[in-house]
Amino acid sequence: MKTRFWKSGDPFIWLTGGALGFSLLMIVALLWIVAVNALGFFWPDRLLLVSLSDGTELLGQVRDHEQVPQTGDEQGVAYRTQFQVGNRDLYGADFRWVDDALILDRAYPEEAVSFERLEWGALFGFLSSVSVDGQVVAEGFSHSWQTFQDLHPKTIDIRHQIERIERQEVGDINYEMERLRLQIRGIQLHESDPQRAAQEIRALEQEVAGWQQRYEEITERLSALYQENARYEIVVQAAGGKQKNLPLAQVVRAFLPNQMSWAEKAGLYVTRFWEFFWEDPRESNTEGGVFPAIFGTVMMVIIMSIVVVPFGVVAALYLREYAKQGPLVRAVRIAVNNLAGVPSIVFGVFGLGFFIYLIGGSIDSFFYEEALPTPTYGTGGILWASLTLALLTVPVVIVATEESLSAIPREWREGSLALGATKWETLRKIVIPGALPGILTGAILAMARGAGEVAPLMITGVVKLAPTLPLDGHWPFFHLERKFMHLGFHIYDVGFQSPNVEAAKPMVFMTTLLLIGIVVALNLTAIMVRNRLRSKLRFGTF
Repeated sequence: MKTRFWKSGDPFIWLTGGALGFSLLMIVALLWIVAVNALGFFWPDRLLLVSLSDGTELLGQVRDHEQVPQTGDEQGVAYRTQFQVGNRDLYGADFRWVDDALILDRAYPEEAVSFERLEWGALFGFLSSVSVDGQVVAEGFSHSWQTFQDLHPKTIDIRHQIERIERQEVGDINYEMERLRLQIRGIQLHESDPQRAAQEIRALEQEVAGWQQRYEEITERLSALYQENARYEIVVQAAGGKQKNLPLAQVVRAFLPNQMSWAEKAGLYVTRFWEFFWEDPRESNTEGGVFPAIFGTVMMVIIMSIVVVPFGVVAALYLREYAKQGPLVRAVRIAVNNLAGVPSIVFGVFGLGFFIYLIGGSIDSFFYEEALPTPTYGTGGILWASLTLALLTVPVVIVATEESLSAIPREWREGSLALGATKWETLRKIVIPGALPGILTGAILAMARGAGEVAPLMITGVVKLAPTLPLDGHWPFFHLERKFMHLGFHIYDVGFQSPNVEAAKPMVFMTTLLLIGIVVALNLTAIMVRNRLRSKLRFGTF
């Protein structure tokens, strides 16, 4: 009876089912932890004012509460509370632990204001006055708050004008002046007729002078806008008797968290959530948005997929359908399988040496000589990072495609050949369409792995903060030589390289959740296409 029970295979079915269930449970638990810590990042918490036994006060948001370990002869249970006090430029730290036994009084003052700043993180305090051109125009909370609300939209509008001018107009001028400089350098290097070279250089220098004059005009406009924004200043009274003079232009937004209704908090939550997707990062990447990282991640995965899928499929077709099976082909298959287990950083070093130094350096020598010694393609960029990840993931596509090709019934091939089709026609019209679901499975696995890799990118083109996107309005529009930001590296940088780890923790969780969402979205898109192909294959609609 016992022997029959084990031979039936039921224990192994339960074992594999239990392992699957446990794995799914761990994945759900991981996603739950990430989501809980991430989605609460944008909710505006109330500001708590506490009076301590030493006579000082503390204003901040409660972030954690835990039991304090007891040592020695101490009796009883003690607790402590972690406050996010902000005001890093005043206190030197954003967070502070306080023993509950030291807290004498707690209050939620309605006049407490939470300021989000472009620099130095959050500022918590009480608005005491507003100044224009050094003259106080409002004092007291009510008058100052109303004046602040009247003036703040104006400063935001001016700041947006400054950003637009610096990015678009100044960026266009810098681009054109650099282009003209390289043309002049190219003429000096390659033009053999000195008289003709001098004439061409003079014409280009006149263009440079025109752009320089335009730059000076824009600089004057920017100076006037900066001076206009510098006129407005507020005074914030922080807990502990400290005072902060804050330029109004540095304030991203301000709100009264202890007076806000649930609907107002929900509206602010949605606004912050939207900004996270579409704004640029600020404050060492610990605040603001991650749009450049989103763009870089998606663009890199698309370029990688465009490269890896055709090469992987062609290699698998040759190995399975054309190559004569023997020791050499078996050795190639073993090598492909072994490549799948090579550490990713090794591919990064190979990409650095082969793509960047060898190919990129050669491209610079032949086509961008006038820009040397500043490299164009001989340095890290999104193209070389994508090709490196393509090498990293091509074994996955080859193996998946070969398995899919081997699963096509032999009768399909023989029937097609018997009807007079050539081998290529059989592959194109019978074998490849039937194997497409398996090919897409390999592409899905390749995209999932490539989107999450970080180590190879660190030495092939990813950066902490990219000044420009790889896509803009200048020819050739797609600038594949540019460095880029990546969500995976953004997580590493914010989580492990930030000087303010506690403040950066919510951003790490939110970026992690976003990266998971992008990978899932890319995979779901590929899965939907695969399922559609399977249904067509099932009903013979190819």
